[in-house]
Amino acid sequence: MSRPIGYYVHHHGDGHRQRAIAIGQLLDNVMLMGSGLAGRTGNLAFLDLPDDRLDDSFAGIDHVDRPSSLHYAPLDHQGLRQRTAQMTGWIAEARPRLMVVDVSVEVAMLARLSSVPTVYVRLSGSRLDAAHLDAFRGATALLAPFHEALDDEEIPGWVREKTFYAPGIVRSGSQDATVNDGVVLVVLGSGGGLSNGEHWAVAARAAPAWQWRIIGPCTVPSVMPANLQLRGWVDDADAQIAAAGVVIGAAGDGVVSAVLAARRPFICMPEPRPFAEQASKANRLAAVGGAIVRHDWPQPEEWLRLIGQAIAQNQQWPTCLNGESGPERVSRWLDALGVPAVTNRSHIV
Repeated sequence: MSRPIGYYVHHHGDGHRQRAIAIGQLLDNVMLMGSGLAGRTGNLAFLDLPDDRLDDSFAGIDHVDRPSSLHYAPLDHQGLRQRTAQMTGWIAEARPRLMVVDVSVEVAMLARLSSVPTVYVRLSGSRLDAAHLDAFRGATALLAPFHEALDDEEIPGWVREKTFYAPGIVRSGSQDATVNDGVVLVVLGSGGGLSNGEHWAVAARAAPAWQWRIIGPCTVPSVMPANLQLRGWVDDADAQIAAAGVVIGAAGDGVVSAVLAARRPFICMPEPRPFAEQASKANRLAAVGGAIVRHDWPQPEEWLRLIGQAIAQNQQWPTCLNGESGPERVSRWLDALGVPAVTNRSHIV
């Protein structure tokens, strides 16, 4: 068996874990590591790390002065000390040939300081702060889980040259669904600002010929229109997206990937995120013709026009959004990266 690949999984959001499992299942020897992984990695080995959060939420704020090359480094935190010790202990014993980091500039630096080549997962947005740029420089390669056409226009050429673009790592198994042209599907996520049921009730009344369905968390409107249905959390979101006549949602990785995989008409309403992650992705979708984008809440009389625009745009699918790499292509690429040569073997005397 080859030396292992370590794979760090951030605990904020579930996309990191889903990518890790999809790729890890195709690697010969991989160790997932992160907080809260117990019982959530399938048959893959994992190292469950102590929590490094300051409270039950995770805002990524440590309330201390720190070097510009770090994002999150709270002081005197026992969980952070323990997780750092566990990771470096595993590295010393297992001698990994590669460390995939999805995502944390601190873990990327820790792996590099431990003499392990890193692959840093580069998310969307204008990530040009000192910490991100240092993580990019220190990495052997970068992995972007999106189409190259959706990369932020401000990203420097040297970062793009190090990047392996890999859309569709987590595959949708419902791309052959029968489309219901009369359904508008609204896809909501936790913690989003689009979950006001009163607003969606107004939208449904403004387009009464359409059946409006909402999946994800949404408040119940005081008066429910006959053509609006709240389905809450569902286990088949990809299938419902693939079967919808039109999809409305934010610009998170999950919904965008599912919409592009199924090639559905899309009205994208990006939400505020660090490093303008969703705004950047939505703007690139609009630029290449992959979505109708609204950064503000539409007036009631605008909904029918927006739906029509999304349908018309979808009839000319942009070629730059064709094709998906899938996890197989990524796993082959990771396997081929290997261990860099030692550049200086001289002894210090």
